[in-house]
Amino acid sequence: MNIEEFFQLSAGKWFSHRTSHHPTFKQSKDGKSDIIIETLATDDPQVVKLCQQHQISPSDASCAARVTWNGTMEWDATKHSGSTVLVSVPDADHPDVGKLLQETGNSKKTLIIGHYKLGQDEALTLTTEDETMWSEERLWFASPNLRMRVSVLKQADGLSMASFSTEIRMGGSPAATTAQTANSASS
Repeated sequence: MNIEEFFQLSAGKWFSHRTSHHPTFKQSKDGKSDIIIETLATDDPQVVKLCQQHQISPSDASCAARVTWNGTMEWDATKHSGSTVLVSVPDADHPDVGKLLQETGNSKKTLIIGHYKLGQDEALTLTTEDETMWSEERLWFASPNLRMRVSVLKQADGLSMASFSTEIRMGGSPAATTAQTANSASS
């Protein structure tokens, strides 16, 4: 599987159940979200704009997606919702690694550059770092309609969090060729 196939396989509507552990506070919390992942063409205006904001040629992008979420966390009545656009820019010599451009949909329109690596085990590892935090997230498919995700977040002030999520596809299944690729890889 390559990064484009991973994005295609991720497209659709997902129900996510997440358990987060905060070692500093010695507590765990559960959360639930609905997530919609839409693939975008690399010439989509949002993709072109994001590439230009990062001073990267849009022709270097290999694939893109818009991720929208709406969820809640245990003990918190606040709805957590938002969206982001993700654009992969593979390394010219090593297409399984590259940059992951991101714009969060918050009021500040924060620009983020992370890095991705698609392993031989077809798990995608995303790493993001800036002066305030470091995060690593690993995603993989147990089957075409079941995705797993683990993440670790460390903040400069010493706070950290680890989480595990299961994501079940609720609709918008990927193209048959992509699903067949995932099935043959898990056999």
